[in-house]
Amino acid sequence: MKKITLFFLIIFSQILFSQKVTETEKLVATCKVWGFLKYYHPKVAAGEFNWDQQLIDILPKVEKAQTRKEFSLVISNWIDTLGEVPLIEPIAEPKDVKFFDKNFDLSWINTSALFSRNLSAKLKFIEENRYLSNEEFSPDFDAFKKLKNYFDLDYNSKSNRVLMTFAYWSVIEYFFPYKYVMDQKWDVTLNETLPSVVQANNSDEFYKAFRKMITKLNDSHVMFHIYPDASATKSPVYFPATGKIIDEKIVITEILGDSLAEADNIKVGTVITKINNKTIKELIQENRDIFCASNEVSYQNKIVGNLLKSESENVKVEFLSNGKYETKTMTWSNYHDSHRNEFKKGAQKKKDKFKLLGNNIGYVNMGVIKPKNIPDMIEALKSTKAIVFDMRNYPHNTWKEISDFLNPEEKKFCDYTMPYLNYPGKFVLEEGRKAGFENKDHYKGKVIVLLNEDSMSQSEWTAMCFQTSGNTTIIGSQTAGTDGNNFEFDFRGFHTGFTGIGVYYPDGRETQRIGIVPDIEVKPTIKGIQEGRDEVLERALSFIEKGELKPQNSQKQATIKNLENFKN
Repeated sequence: MKKITLFFLIIFSQILFSQKVTETEKLVATCKVWGFLKYYHPKVAAGEFNWDQQLIDILPKVEKAQTRKEFSLVISNWIDTLGEVPLIEPIAEPKDVKFFDKNFDLSWINTSALFSRNLSAKLKFIEENRYLSNEEFSPDFDAFKKLKNYFDLDYNSKSNRVLMTFAYWSVIEYFFPYKYVMDQKWDVTLNETLPSVVQANNSDEFYKAFRKMITKLNDSHVMFHIYPDASATKSPVYFPATGKIIDEKIVITEILGDSLAEADNIKVGTVITKINNKTIKELIQENRDIFCASNEVSYQNKIVGNLLKSESENVKVEFLSNGKYETKTMTWSNYHDSHRNEFKKGAQKKKDKFKLLGNNIGYVNMGVIKPKNIPDMIEALKSTKAIVFDMRNYPHNTWKEISDFLNPEEKKFCDYTMPYLNYPGKFVLEEGRKAGFENKDHYKGKVIVLLNEDSMSQSEWTAMCFQTSGNTTIIGSQTAGTDGNNFEFDFRGFHTGFTGIGVYYPDGRETQRIGIVPDIEVKPTIKGIQEGRDEVLERALSFIEKGELKPQNSQKQATIKNLENFKN
């Protein structure tokens, strides 16, 4: 009976292996092999081959292969041309190293339906006798290996589009620390992306497919900037202000072009409900293939600038005021960036680095203050009963000086995961940074940190640092959820990047996608913005005075007085 079963299994596998395969199936499998060999094969990883050219050369053979058997033979023969892989002693895991393996998965070597047993065995042998780097882990390595190769690619060429896609996909596959928390498996994204890459008729269509692919990283550090075409004669135009999305409406929070805004009666608190007959809710959905973000609040924060930009000068905008809707046909202008100041009535008001509010409360603007200002800040605020550190912005690397002031002793506030270069795909869990030192003169008052969706990366990392003081309260809303250094890359025609190192609390809690969880959640409201109030700061001042979960009416006057001092 066993012989009969084995016979039928052999016959079935032969029939299956002779079935035709699609172009996408072949390209997906080729991408995985090419990326694997790039980082694992001793000679390829050592730079003995022009690996990009090797892909260009093998693609026509891959395209001609009609069946699984033919494809597997093409790849197997290709590997043979690279030369013998020396058998080495079993690679021992390094001592005193803690691996982080949530991103690691080479199971496809043995499970791919396109691979013969012989091909799978060759790939497994290469894994076991892989290239060993001189450095085991480093945050500053060239994962693309000779990045300059990608400045000369003509994306009108199908093979070049495939090469660029393979190169980026492989870097994420082996060196993106947060691959395991993406909504969609990276394999699935490759399978979805390749048909659009192959069918693209020009560079613009390629950029669209590539951009859609990278949104699947769910990482707020990820950007995709297409360099403007030098031959373009028309620049985009802009709404004369910016704002926040609240309750599926855009609420204006800052005027960027005073005279232009005044002409159309645009003020802080103005509410936009539609742009060119599309609701803000519809526009939020339409942009999901364009912007990459770790979470929804970061995504909606990112897209505002795009919604308030247009290729056409004439834009229909629907406003909501006092319960009534009004549609205006506006003329948007190219005032942005270098042109913006031409429309400003005066210089922007200088922001205080730090100040003393009423009731002996200090305030520090973390987006303005720099390390050189910290001694003066400490001297001015050391005797206060509380300090509000406003981190709804991006700090200037001031975490060390401030944490030394806040902490009574040295404490670790984060751990890192870094790529393990001797086994690509694996990461090493390293002890991260510590804050403070033995300091009897540390700050004794309450420490309040204000955060929101504008707080990302260094803001989140600094907030983790300040939490070690033991008397820190986080007030605000969900942050951008992207912690770790930002790897940035320039390619022909576009610029992009992603988070390169994982950051975790010492107890293993994640920050990626989650952000820094506030102790007291407060979000701005449309009404509050229209009244010129900072509701997050109000809540902080109320908490300092009473410490209760919700502010009481008896505190209203004290809160208003403090806010008046803040604004002045």
